[in-house]
Amino acid sequence: MDINYELYKVFYYVASTLSFSEASKQLFISQSAVSQSIKTLERKLDQVLFIRSTKRVQLTPEGEILLRHVEPAMNLIQRGESQLMESASTGGQIRIGASDTICRYFLVPYIKRFHEAFPGAHIKVTNATSIQSVELLKSGQVDFIVVNSPNAYLGSAATVKRIKLFQDVFLANRDFEELKGRQLSFAELLKYPILMLDKKSTTSEFLHSQFQQHHLDLVPEVELSSNDLLIDLAKIGLGIAFLPDYCIPREDDNLFVVKTKEELPQRELLAVRGTRIPLSKAAAAFLDYFEEV
Repeated sequence: MDINYELYKVFYYVASTLSFSEASKQLFISQSAVSQSIKTLERKLDQVLFIRSTKRVQLTPEGEILLRHVEPAMNLIQRGESQLMESASTGGQIRIGASDTICRYFLVPYIKRFHEAFPGAHIKVTNATSIQSVELLKSGQVDFIVVNSPNAYLGSAATVKRIKLFQDVFLANRDFEELKGRQLSFAELLKYPILMLDKKSTTSEFLHSQFQQHHLDLVPEVELSSNDLLIDLAKIGLGIAFLPDYCIPREDDNLFVVKTKEELPQRELLAVRGTRIPLSKAAAAFLDYFEEV
């Protein structure tokens, strides 16, 4: 089927913004030209792609199917353009996907090192959970991601580098002083308020699976999207926080690790890149900073 690329480009911008007027602004063409392009594409495909109303635009199921294929293609094209421009510049660009926790507690020294070595390079970091980061990689929006493992969402179309081993811990303050020096079973731990990341995280999936292996139902007191907030709540004695050991504040003597009888397996940080898009020189240089564990 011979369909002009520009029609798919217009479709992508309308589908991304759900607005004909906003798409026209981003494409620097008239709104009537946008509307005509969509009508032409719908006619050629013999499908209705958008539900139009006076207040908003909505994708039809057929439009959603098309977007799932067009979006990665657009990202590939944009990435190709970026790499071509990079070859003519002194710096280049790297695009990293990682969670707030991984960025703050692990990546910052590497970003600093890269910035000092390549001051002209542009560094773009997209904060997302380890689960969401996989989607960023699959759609071509980032060059590589740094994520927690186990991660059931990683597919085979990826190159994986194991870069850090870490241990998850339960962290409490002096309000739970009676637990210091003791080893609690998971069943005993459930008697206390547990603070943990929300269910849309690999950390939550990991802890729930550990309790389920012992036929226990974990019902946390608080679920949040930030390990920093979990630490803050643990500091005021709201409960016992579950988080990676590399996040523990070293300067706070009021916090201590609650030991458990059941041994939690170690987890890993992975640097993952896709196999479809070649890495830029800048991204390859950054990945070389990581030593395989």
